Amino acid sequence: MDTFTARPEGAWEWWSAAIEEAQEGRWVRDAVERQVIADIRAATNALQGSRLVPFTEDSWHVRIGRVANWAGVLRLAARAGEWELQPVVGHSPTHPAGMAELLSGIYAIGEQGELWMTQLRERRLPPRNEIAQAESFLTGPGSIEDLELFFDD
Repeated sequence: MDTFTARPEGAWEWWSAAIEEAQEGRWVRDAVERQVIADIRAATNALQGSRLVPFTEDSWHVRIGRVANWAGVLRLAARAGEWELQPVVGHSPTHPAGMAELLSGIYAIGEQGELWMTQLRERRLPPRNEIAQAESFLTGPGSIEDLELFFDD
Protein backbone atom coordinates (compact mmCIF):
# COMPACT_ATOMS: atom_id res chain seq x y z
CA MET A 1 0.00 0.00 0.00
CA ASP A 2 1.34 3.43 -0.96
CA THR A 3 1.12 5.44 2.24
CA PHE A 4 3.50 8.12 3.38
CA THR A 5 5.02 5.75 5.93
CA ALA A 6 5.82 3.26 3.17
CA ARG A 7 7.59 5.90 1.06
CA PRO A 8 10.47 6.72 3.43
CA GLU A 9 10.87 3.05 4.28
CA GLY A 10 11.12 2.15 0.59
CA ALA A 11 13.26 5.19 -0.14
CA TRP A 12 15.83 4.23 2.51
CA GLU A 13 15.82 0.61 1.32
CA TRP A 14 16.56 1.59 -2.29
CA TRP A 15 19.05 4.30 -1.30
CA SER A 16 20.83 1.87 1.02
CA ALA A 17 21.00 -0.83 -1.67
CA ALA A 18 22.82 1.54 -4.02
CA ILE A 19 25.19 2.76 -1.31
CA GLU A 20 25.97 -0.82 -0.27
CA GLU A 21 26.74 -1.78 -3.89
CA ALA A 22 29.18 1.11 -4.10
CA GLN A 23 30.80 0.34 -0.76
CA GLU A 24 31.26 -3.29 -1.82
CA GLY A 25 32.83 -2.15 -5.10
CA ARG A 26 30.07 -3.47 -7.33
CA TRP A 27 28.97 0.01 -8.40
CA VAL A 28 31.72 2.37 -9.46
CA ARG A 29 30.32 5.84 -10.02
CA ASP A 30 31.36 7.38 -13.33
CA ALA A 31 31.87 11.00 -14.38
CA VAL A 32 28.29 11.38 -15.65
CA GLU A 33 26.84 10.10 -12.38
CA ARG A 34 29.09 12.43 -10.39
CA GLN A 35 28.01 15.42 -12.47
CA VAL A 36 24.34 14.47 -12.18
CA ILE A 37 24.63 14.35 -8.38
CA ALA A 38 26.37 17.74 -8.36
CA ASP A 39 23.58 19.15 -10.55
CA ILE A 40 20.89 17.66 -8.31
CA ARG A 41 22.57 19.23 -5.31
CA ALA A 42 22.71 22.63 -7.02
CA ALA A 43 19.10 22.46 -8.19
CA THR A 44 17.69 21.34 -4.83
CA ASN A 45 19.60 23.70 -2.55
CA ALA A 46 17.10 24.15 0.26
CA LEU A 47 18.25 27.71 1.00
CA GLN A 48 17.39 27.17 4.63
CA GLY A 49 20.03 29.52 5.99
CA SER A 50 21.81 26.71 7.86
CA ARG A 51 18.73 26.08 10.00
CA LEU A 52 18.06 22.50 10.95
CA VAL A 53 14.88 20.70 9.92
CA PRO A 54 11.97 20.93 10.38
CA PHE A 55 11.65 24.37 8.85
CA THR A 56 8.63 25.36 10.93
CA GLU A 57 9.23 29.09 10.43
CA ASP A 58 8.55 28.72 6.71
CA SER A 59 5.09 28.71 5.12
CA TRP A 60 3.42 25.48 4.06
CA HIS A 61 3.93 26.41 0.41
CA VAL A 62 7.66 26.87 0.88
CA ARG A 63 8.11 23.71 2.92
CA ILE A 64 6.08 21.50 0.61
CA GLY A 65 7.48 23.20 -2.49
CA ARG A 66 11.01 22.49 -1.30
CA VAL A 67 10.19 18.76 -1.10
CA ALA A 68 8.18 18.73 -4.35
CA ASN A 69 11.02 20.37 -6.31
CA TRP A 70 13.05 17.20 -5.86
CA ALA A 71 10.60 15.23 -8.02
CA GLY A 72 11.07 17.39 -11.12
CA VAL A 73 14.82 17.59 -10.65
CA LEU A 74 15.08 13.81 -10.32
CA ARG A 75 12.93 13.20 -13.40
CA LEU A 76 15.24 15.47 -15.38
CA ALA A 77 18.33 13.77 -13.94
CA ALA A 78 16.96 10.33 -14.81
CA ARG A 79 16.26 11.43 -18.38
CA ALA A 80 19.71 12.97 -18.71
CA GLY A 81 21.42 9.76 -17.64
CA GLU A 82 18.89 7.47 -19.32
CA TRP A 83 18.03 5.85 -15.98
CA GLU A 84 14.49 4.63 -15.38
CA LEU A 85 12.81 5.66 -12.15
CA GLN A 86 11.02 2.76 -10.47
CA PRO A 87 8.27 2.70 -7.84
CA VAL A 88 9.82 1.77 -4.51
CA VAL A 89 6.77 1.14 -2.33
CA GLY A 90 6.17 -2.58 -2.17
CA HIS A 91 9.14 -3.35 -4.44
CA SER A 92 12.69 -4.45 -3.72
CA PRO A 93 15.59 -2.78 -5.49
CA THR A 94 17.23 -4.70 -8.29
CA HIS A 95 20.78 -5.95 -7.94
CA PRO A 96 23.25 -4.81 -8.75
CA ALA A 97 21.81 -1.51 -7.58
CA GLY A 98 23.19 1.72 -8.94
CA MET A 99 22.15 5.17 -10.03
CA ALA A 100 18.61 4.24 -11.12
CA GLU A 101 17.89 2.68 -7.73
CA LEU A 102 19.44 5.59 -5.87
CA LEU A 103 17.40 8.16 -7.79
CA SER A 104 14.22 6.05 -7.49
CA GLY A 105 14.56 5.97 -3.72
CA ILE A 106 14.94 9.72 -3.45
CA TYR A 107 12.19 10.30 -6.01
CA ALA A 108 9.63 8.56 -3.79
CA ILE A 109 9.94 11.43 -1.31
CA GLY A 110 9.87 14.20 -3.94
CA GLU A 111 6.82 12.64 -5.55
CA GLN A 112 5.09 12.74 -2.15
CA GLY A 113 5.82 16.47 -2.09
CA GLU A 114 3.99 16.84 -5.39
CA LEU A 115 1.00 14.99 -3.92
CA TRP A 116 1.04 17.30 -0.91
CA MET A 117 1.18 20.34 -3.17
CA THR A 118 -1.99 19.15 -4.90
CA GLN A 119 -3.65 18.68 -1.50
CA LEU A 120 -2.52 22.12 -0.40
CA ARG A 121 -4.18 23.69 -3.45
CA GLU A 122 -7.36 21.93 -2.31
CA ARG A 123 -6.83 23.48 1.13
CA ARG A 124 -5.97 20.14 2.76
CA LEU A 125 -2.90 20.27 4.97
CA PRO A 126 -0.68 17.21 5.25
CA PRO A 127 0.40 16.04 8.70
CA ARG A 128 3.24 18.17 10.07
CA ASN A 129 5.25 15.15 11.18
CA GLU A 130 5.23 13.74 7.63
CA ILE A 131 6.54 16.97 6.14
CA ALA A 132 9.23 17.11 8.82
CA GLN A 133 10.20 13.51 8.03
CA ALA A 134 10.47 14.28 4.31
CA GLU A 135 12.53 17.39 5.04
CA SER A 136 14.84 15.34 7.25
CA PHE A 137 15.28 12.71 4.53
CA LEU A 138 16.31 15.34 1.99
CA THR A 139 18.08 18.01 4.03
CA GLY A 140 20.56 18.18 6.88
CA PRO A 141 23.24 16.02 8.44
CA GLY A 142 23.08 12.35 7.50
CA SER A 143 20.55 13.00 4.75
CA ILE A 144 20.48 12.92 0.99
CA GLU A 145 22.13 16.33 1.15
CA ASP A 146 25.33 14.52 2.15
CA LEU A 147 25.20 12.34 -0.96
CA GLU A 148 27.62 14.53 -2.87
CA LEU A 149 30.32 13.59 -0.35
CA PHE A 150 29.72 9.92 -1.14
CA PHE A 151 30.31 10.63 -4.83
CA ASP A 152 33.57 12.42 -4.06
CA ASP A 153 35.71 9.33 -3.53
